[in-house]
Amino acid sequence: MKNIIENIKDENVIYYLEYLKYERRLSDNTIDSYGENLLMLLEQTRKDALSLSSDDIRNFLLNVEASTKTKAHYLSVFNSFYNYMIFNKKINSNPCDSIKAPKLEKKLPNYLTDEEVDKLLDIRLIKPVDYRNKAMLEVLYATGIRISELTNLELNQIDFDECIIRVLGKGKKTRIVPLGDTAIKFLTLYINDYRKFLLKTKTSNYVFINKDGNKISRQGFFKIIKKLAKEANINKDISPHTLRHSFATHLLNNGADLRVIQELLGHENLATTEIYSHLSNKKIEEDYNHHPRAHKESGIN
Repeated sequence: MKNIIENIKDENVIYYLEYLKYERRLSDNTIDSYGENLLMLLEQTRKDALSLSSDDIRNFLLNVEASTKTKAHYLSVFNSFYNYMIFNKKINSNPCDSIKAPKLEKKLPNYLTDEEVDKLLDIRLIKPVDYRNKAMLEVLYATGIRISELTNLELNQIDFDECIIRVLGKGKKTRIVPLGDTAIKFLTLYINDYRKFLLKTKTSNYVFINKDGNKISRQGFFKIIKKLAKEANINKDISPHTLRHSFATHLLNNGADLRVIQELLGHENLATTEIYSHLSNKKIEEDYNHHPRAHKESGIN
């Protein structure tokens, strides 16, 4: 965040970014992203933020080289900034109010079938890293937590007696997520018998360790899951987030309540979780297409 602030001369924007950090407690990456978006707007319009009109912002969005999704994100950032300025009585109206957000095509998240999950989790266990990878995949699929929440997981966040983990999520909010028997089994095996071989002479509170004895990174595990998917002959573009989507989709398909899934995933709004309803409906449609009379005329005139 420090580097972003050094490049921004508009004190109102700096004030807003500090609000995001100290009051909203957003991550540094998110704050940097918001700062970069606002800095781009100021540099291209060559005006102070509070002097920008609706036309200035509309022209910026029309001319900036970015995808529809990115433009929608820019508008969301600008809208948030101006609403905060209104709240602090710096301005009376939001110039973004009259700007229509770009229409986004709703893209359904990628997920694995039950069979594909079984193939991915069927890891040949030989080396300590194999047991670590197995434990990570089992925990991801059993809990649906984000990859950042998994890589930042510490030993004191696991309660083996209660079979739960205390997850520190977005906005530093804590939620409790249950662990299934299989996840507990391989997590216990990894921690008790194999984690020490990765740590070597080092000590760490983090659960998942790389070959150098340090906390495994998101990028590191991203490469691992890609490699494991390829070895399992799964022809889908897979990331750690795919298991989060699979967790939610499989829960919904097996009758779980959408609000329970929202709580487990740590979504602030139910609308975010409702995307899995679309996935479930899509699956119902696809399954119905296998019905022998789904594409035949009934013969009734």
